[in-house]
Amino acid sequence: MRGARDILTGGASVIHARISRVQGSSPREVGAEMFVTASAVAGTIGGGQAEWQALHRAREMLAAGEMRDTLHIALGPEIGQCCGGRVTVELARLGEGQRSTHLDRLDSAALPHLLILGAGHVGRALARVALTLPWRVILVDTRATELALAPRGADTRLTPLPEAEIASAPHASAYVVTTHDHGLDFLLTLAALRRGDAAYVGLIGSATKRARFERFARDTGGVATEALICPIGAAGLGDKRPEVIALMTVQEIFTTLRNAAPAQAGASAAHH
Repeated sequence: MRGARDILTGGASVIHARISRVQGSSPREVGAEMFVTASAVAGTIGGGQAEWQALHRAREMLAAGEMRDTLHIALGPEIGQCCGGRVTVELARLGEGQRSTHLDRLDSAALPHLLILGAGHVGRALARVALTLPWRVILVDTRATELALAPRGADTRLTPLPEAEIASAPHASAYVVTTHDHGLDFLLTLAALRRGDAAYVGLIGSATKRARFERFARDTGGVATEALICPIGAAGLGDKRPEVIALMTVQEIFTTLRNAAPAQAGASAAHH
């Protein structure tokens, strides 16, 4: 959760707001949460007036030194939310032990990893869009000047061997290859496909570039290329602006990761 670690490791008092019960229709599910300080907030319980009420009450509690409270909020026209349901929100001031518990929980959550190999214009645009989602976004490049322009919140890896970052990535990571060199593009795409466990492998380019890569893959070991997405983001459907390609590529990756999640959960359950 973006910003939660900074809040939990900071010196300010924190209220944890969590939806504990939902009746009827609601923008968010049980377990949706926020961490609130007097000047910052991380997470969301669905936005709108319901979230504003919880945020306002949390800050009242911080100012008054209160420890716990429970809100019962009707999501009706009177607060400008017409979901028609009701939510119960539990608010609790966090002590040091509770902060550590939440940190451990957040750290253990298996955030999908997105490795963007190439931190040029498209790579940085892709990172900016991807950072709005609950993913770990990693920009990899051989050039310090490009990584210096990375959006805040992205992990950066300056390395002469970007293929090593692919080799050490977690299972079911997503990879987008968009470097400044076609030869390097091909080598990194091949490395991602050879893992055999990638959730998504995308290569910037065109149908012509894909055909050339497929010949390269056949000539260097017969790696299967059916899973490769090239061009990424349908190449912006003809719009070559990095922001457009980035938006459509993130949608592709999001759909792939979402569809893969049930299968991974089933495999995990069968294993246990």
